[in-house]
Amino acid sequence: MSPRIRKGAPAVFALLVSLGLGCRQDMHDQPKYRPLRGSDSFADARSARPLVAGTVARGALREDDAFFTGKSGGELVTEIPVEMTPALLARGQDRYQVFCAPCHGRTGEGNGMVVQRGYRQAANYHIDRLRMVPVGYFVDVMTNGFGVMPDYRAQIAPEDRWRIAAYVRALQLTRVATEKDVPAGELEKMNSGKAAGTTEPAAAHGGKQ
Repeated sequence: MSPRIRKGAPAVFALLVSLGLGCRQDMHDQPKYRPLRGSDSFADARSARPLVAGTVARGALREDDAFFTGKSGGELVTEIPVEMTPALLARGQDRYQVFCAPCHGRTGEGNGMVVQRGYRQAANYHIDRLRMVPVGYFVDVMTNGFGVMPDYRAQIAPEDRWRIAAYVRALQLTRVATEKDVPAGELEKMNSGKAAGTTEPAAAHGGKQ
């Protein structure tokens, strides 16, 4: 063997050893249970262990039934349990457009794009029954689903369910509100806009004229 080859042999050997170590499957082949796989370690033969009695998983505490379900003592909540602010309604509008408008429509008439493409008719928020129902009803339906509507508890956080419910109430109010319901400052802006011809017809926003 030439001196040149002998000098390079240790480097080649070190490279081969490092490559061999890198191919080890210890972590890949480590002992573990796959979901729902049985176990001989426990009397009930289940590898997935139940929660310890008296404990609650982090983030799963639900002491305030009214807030998390829309019901209190089995009865629908009649008042929104959070402070009504412009920011709350803006967030409610945003979440409504994401999760509700595809079926219920941007104006709440039940004529969203999904319905227009053949899906079953969604509820119209402007019918008397839904205008008079306690506000907790909307949170309950978002939480548990109703009819062909699935529940959205996994997609919509409890806080946002109330924000959406508040926005639905705002949509309903647009159909029955009078000038007496509008703050004086906002009424002046509306009237000045009408005088200047800057208001847009309702049809431009998907509503009915």
